[in-house]
Amino acid sequence: SCRFVRVEKIKDQLLENNKMTYWVPDFVKEKRFHNWLENARDWAVSRSRFWGTPLPVWMSDDGKEIRVISSIEELEKESGEKVTDLHRHFIDHLTIPSKHGNGVLRRVDDVFDCWFESGAMPYAYIHYPFENKELFESNFPGHFVAEGLDQTRGWFYTLMVLSTALFGKPAFRNLICNGLVLAEDGKKMSKRLKNYPAPSEILNEYGADALRLYIVNSPVVRAEPLRFKKDGVYGMARKTNFKLYIVFLSQVKIRDVFLPWYNAYRFLVQNAKRLEIEGFGTFMPLDQSSLKSSSNVLDQWINSATQHLVHFVRQEMDAYRLYTVVPQLLKFLDDLTNIYVRFNRKRLKGRTGEEDCKIALSTLYHVLLTSCKAMAPLTPFFTEVLYQNLRRVCEGVEESIHYCSFPQAEGKGDERIVQSVSRMTKIIDLARNIRERHNKPLKTPLREMVVVHPDNDFLDDIAGKLREYVLEELNIRSLVPCNNPLKYASLRAEPDFSVLGKRLGKSMGVVAKEVKAMSQEDILAFEDAGEVTIAGHCLKMSDIKVLRDFKRPDNTTEEEIDAAGDGDVLVILDLRPDDSLFEAGVAREVVNRIQKLRKKASLEPTDVVEVYISPSEKDTSTLKQVLSSQEQYVRDAIGSPLLLPEVMPAHAVIFCEEIFHGVYNMSFTISLSRPTLVFNDEALLSLYEGNSNFARGLQAYLKSRDTNNLKSEFQVGNGKIRVDCIKDQPPVDVLLGQHLFLSVGEYYLSNKSG
Repeated sequence: SCRFVRVEKIKDQLLENNKMTYWVPDFVKEKRFHNWLENARDWAVSRSRFWGTPLPVWMSDDGKEIRVISSIEELEKESGEKVTDLHRHFIDHLTIPSKHGNGVLRRVDDVFDCWFESGAMPYAYIHYPFENKELFESNFPGHFVAEGLDQTRGWFYTLMVLSTALFGKPAFRNLICNGLVLAEDGKKMSKRLKNYPAPSEILNEYGADALRLYIVNSPVVRAEPLRFKKDGVYGMARKTNFKLYIVFLSQVKIRDVFLPWYNAYRFLVQNAKRLEIEGFGTFMPLDQSSLKSSSNVLDQWINSATQHLVHFVRQEMDAYRLYTVVPQLLKFLDDLTNIYVRFNRKRLKGRTGEEDCKIALSTLYHVLLTSCKAMAPLTPFFTEVLYQNLRRVCEGVEESIHYCSFPQAEGKGDERIVQSVSRMTKIIDLARNIRERHNKPLKTPLREMVVVHPDNDFLDDIAGKLREYVLEELNIRSLVPCNNPLKYASLRAEPDFSVLGKRLGKSMGVVAKEVKAMSQEDILAFEDAGEVTIAGHCLKMSDIKVLRDFKRPDNTTEEEIDAAGDGDVLVILDLRPDDSLFEAGVAREVVNRIQKLRKKASLEPTDVVEVYISPSEKDTSTLKQVLSSQEQYVRDAIGSPLLLPEVMPAHAVIFCEEIFHGVYNMSFTISLSRPTLVFNDEALLSLYEGNSNFARGLQAYLKSRDTNNLKSEFQVGNGKIRVDCIKDQPPVDVLLGQHLFLSVGEYYLSNKSG
């Protein structure tokens, strides 16, 4: 005969206890699980099997006397035998004397339904109530459980039934319910069909972190099915091998990582190394508290974005919403690389001075460190590698990132800066779209851009703090802010049907018609007030979309003036050709060819080279004029002067060279050379009182030295080194800038300034 748990008797209490729990996603609790509890029937917990936990029920042969045994101690006392194992083949032979003269009681043949054991897990695993009574009672209900959607009728159900029956409360407080992982064809994964990739193959090819993020960022954490695709894991990683060089780490290999995140870290490493090469010592990040006073707008922005990230991640993780966290983290990494690092390249490369460079590098360091701590639960291996490198320049930090506390949000940051930079990126995207429509590549400079928006604070930021970033990124000479939306645009209003449809019901048609009929004056008044009443319904800013359609100036065509907008901001570009922009365009193309040649030569950003340009005979005059007028831009872009072949020393070593044709209808040759020492022959002769053999010997010795080591020695000696190691030659003091220059570029700049 079957044994039952009387579930129907406690059904109302089960439904009440379900209300006390928090589920993600909540629809599983409110619908699927609630409906299952509402229709619950008494639970048959006995099974006719050999293996399993024996039912602790002893019964007389006539079935009239039944005893339920509560412990091993009671069984030993009643049977008179020692019990060492509770499996049925150790206890089935035990009998208990009847208290009513019915002979002996024997154990029933059945064992427990295995789900009964699963449901008893919270207390059974610590042997409650026989042991750990205080431990259990101080921690029950459990804080968190997670399992698949199919467990609404399995484990989740038995947990709830047994804890309600025994303790009158649920067995858990918080629950994450995941969907099922299926094969790519939508079928169940099957060893027989082999319709899924081997886990070891995924781990070896892409890494555990990529797999973790793929799953956490998929529908499966929202209790929906996931068709597992190998390409999806690849989307979280890129199969490659990188070598990381850092001033405080010799060499380490990382593979299968997020490229944006890795590139931000690599950029920090490269420029930290560059500081040391240039003689500024080992990079040590500035204290994080001192960086809060940075006047740079992008420093303020990335610090605010980091605080927002920490606040958001903690808020969402506290609410067990894993699926909202990863997109926000990836967006942050995208902003870090494509806005902060990209727009701050000059500062990070030291082109704006050593102090400003250290502030930018320190900001990037602390942002990377904080993002690693926030990401550690999701990507434990990659963050640990980065952390082990980053911690080497800080004292008194934890040995592992997994020993660190989760970062604390120090406020939400400057919301105005965050919003302005967000709008700036929209402006840049809109302007790029206009360029693409008219086949105007970014290397082609344009004369003017107008930004139209009614918010004066935003326009002040764009025309002030953010202006240089917009102009440089878009290669535009002038930016004009405009706060009059009607000067360049006509306004129209559209109801947001996705927001208003459910709320207004049958009234939607009438409201939509009146919204679309709003005049420009009505729309402006609505934007000022933030709300409007239409057909008896109060509509807010989120209910109505205000669209700005471009109104082209008179006597201009689409090929001359064009615009793009997103309903918030309008961007207008002057596309007309301008001879005054020719030289800037040529300079940008030349820089582009130099960077491509560096890449072709497999140079690292920290590798110092000298760059020579040799124009074709017909283009010599034009190209020299361009390089003269654009000299500062080119020098800032490539980090050194662009040299003509006539200043190249005879002993210069050219290691990469390429001829380019059709650049603004011009041809030229770019040559890359190792840094070449330039000697002042007369000054060297004077060191040895006119002895040319000694002077040549000194030159030969200096040429044999590593340029970086020479530079370091001159820095230590404040521009002077003593050479006393040349056999049969007297020692001499060599002065930098008087007896020699460490590169042709330094010699060229010295002569120019002199």
